[in-house]
Amino acid sequence: MEIVFLATILVGLQSCVSSVVDAVANVGIEVAKVPFKVVGATVDLVVPEDDED
Repeated sequence: MEIVFLATILVGLQSCVSSVVDAVANVGIEVAKVPFKVVGATVDLVVPEDDED
């Protein structure tokens, strides 16, 4: 009976831990993208577009 209880608890915690790890990874990826977005926006402001039609 105790083994079934422990197995149920472990399976429940595993899904919770994977959700937390996934959320932390997504935040880390978004934080890593910020400098590139800032540099891209700065370049767009400094370098004018050449729209010659």
